[in-house]
Amino acid sequence: MEIKGKKIGFILTGSFCTFSKTIPKIKELVNKGADVIPIMSFNSYNLDTKFGKAEDFRNEIEEITGKEIIHTIMDAEPIGPKRMTDIMVVAPASGNTMAKLAHDIIDTPATMAVKSHLRNNLPVVIAPSTNNALSGNAENIGKLLNRKNYYFVPFRQDNPITKPRSIVFDFEYLIKTIEYALDNEQIQPILL
Repeated sequence: MEIKGKKIGFILTGSFCTFSKTIPKIKELVNKGADVIPIMSFNSYNLDTKFGKAEDFRNEIEEITGKEIIHTIMDAEPIGPKRMTDIMVVAPASGNTMAKLAHDIIDTPATMAVKSHLRNNLPVVIAPSTNNALSGNAENIGKLLNRKNYYFVPFRQDNPITKPRSIVFDFEYLIKTIEYALDNEQIQPILL
């Protein structure tokens, strides 16, 4: 399905090492005519890391989208009732956020945005990026893979030698996965 004119909620969670490759995908969506609503988890909105300053990321995202970032639970709650989004994207989806979604723990702007959006029976795209995907978080990923309305961006091991349990989504498949999910299809293969 064409992205032009679609209202895309775009959530960034705390896998900061992927921001430099994820934020350009937001710009690509905007350039394709999508109406991108930026959303950030508490940590991604507030924490400075070795990968960059939170304020710099916020400014860049707001400049690209032309919108203020949703970063509180209260501001994320109306997404569903007001039908603000056609699709919700969580990229990067940290292990913490995936675990919370798998267990219906709604205590961050990110998880509230997904929960609120899902009340309208619409697609959610998960772009996993976590160091514990092939250990403690494997169960949670499995739960989400089998849940209605969840679609995964194809992923692979991040670095099998130094981080054998880590996975990261393939950035080049992000937009194509969104297109497929808008048609209620899971892009294949999921594992690269």
